[in-house]
Amino acid sequence: MIFSTLERILTHISFSIVSIVITIHLITLVVDEIVGLEDSSEKGIIAAFFSITGLLVTRWMYFGHLPLSDLYESLIFLSWSFSIIHMIPYFKKNKNHFSAITAPSAIFTQGFATSGLLTEMHQSTILVPALQSHWLMMHVSMMVLSYAALLCGSLLSLALLVITFRKLLSKSNNLVTESFYFGEIQYVNERNNVLRNTYFSLSQNYYRYQLIQQLDRWSYRIISLGFVLLTIGILSGAVWANEAWGSYWNWDPKETWAFITWTVFAIYLHIRTNTIFESVNSAIVASMGFLIIWICYFGVNLLGIGLHSYGSFTLTSN
Repeated sequence: MIFSTLERILTHISFSIVSIVITIHLITLVVDEIVGLEDSSEKGIIAAFFSITGLLVTRWMYFGHLPLSDLYESLIFLSWSFSIIHMIPYFKKNKNHFSAITAPSAIFTQGFATSGLLTEMHQSTILVPALQSHWLMMHVSMMVLSYAALLCGSLLSLALLVITFRKLLSKSNNLVTESFYFGEIQYVNERNNVLRNTYFSLSQNYYRYQLIQQLDRWSYRIISLGFVLLTIGILSGAVWANEAWGSYWNWDPKETWAFITWTVFAIYLHIRTNTIFESVNSAIVASMGFLIIWICYFGVNLLGIGLHSYGSFTLTSN
């Protein structure tokens, strides 16, 4: 009774904190920077991290196993992973705007996990024989951590594509505007306008270039980390599958999509490390990987088929 009450309290506290952080971040995007407001959002994510950590530990102590046995628990762990990724640049004292990706990701997973759709999963049951293994902690934790890292890296690549294509559109609009006014030759203050527009364009392009480079660099780092974790997760899962089912690989839907995910991001790393390709090319592959990850993570759970079907869920009806 005490553990279940504590679990509910920690769930609401963590969700409330992340909601406040999202609100603060949206305010900073609309309004000019307010002293102390941005730092408050960073501290809020840290507070949410400790709340989710307490929730996972409480559930672990109450049910007697690592809380990674179903979709609800994996979503909570995924939200916890997003919080870790968010705090890495913060403790390195690197100012960035990555909370625009990590904070919404955390509140999305936390909100979905605590919604009424997964009410039946809030109460954990006895583990199925396949999950009663020491490989549970190794395999599932590596997979969920890799999902979090790859999702964040893919979103950074997606943001890179948006900024790049906006740059191309702005260039095309400027060309149209210049050709329109070319017929109306104006000599009054023409030189000053040209110099002013040139300076503004150069400064804007420099800032955009710096932002694109930063997004490309961080997406590469985070995706590289996620790829390593995914590789460890797949290998440990193969060893576990051999112990549980007598075969290292069964082409189960979950295994197949995990292999597809691994292949997509292997292609990303190949393109990214090859100097003949531009950063946009690798960003396109990473953006495709964003969709692949969600298919891998939710696909089997929605269909409820295969050897990994214990993580499926059914929508509750009134």
